[in-house]
Amino acid sequence: MTVITDYIEKAEPTQQPQLTAMYRILKPLLPDTTEVLSYGMPAFHQEKDIVYFALMKNHLGFYPTNTPIAAFEDESVGHYKYSKGAIQFSYHQPLPAELIAKMVRFKLAELQK
Repeated sequence: MTVITDYIEKAEPTQQPQLTAMYRILKPLLPDTTEVLSYGMPAFHQEKDIVYFALMKNHLGFYPTNTPIAAFEDESVGHYKYSKGAIQFSYHQPLPAELIAKMVRFKLAELQK
């Protein structure tokens, strides 16, 4: 068990599938990170927090920060409700795994500069 799997286990049953799907997308992309709770949200940390996600009442929030969102805004992010640093994914639709992976890779490359 990790802090993130504990977080998922404590969520409402209707929210758990999306939380688990997000975790399964992020974990292989971030194998050398530490799983933490930051700002009350699951996060993957390596010297600093890389990405966060969190359950909300009506959506799953994904927080890759502002630069990945801006980089993919025209390509894909615009299909979802989003703000400067967050994207909202419905609990009733499959997660866009490819988009999430692209944003994580972008963020990792950005942090290596």
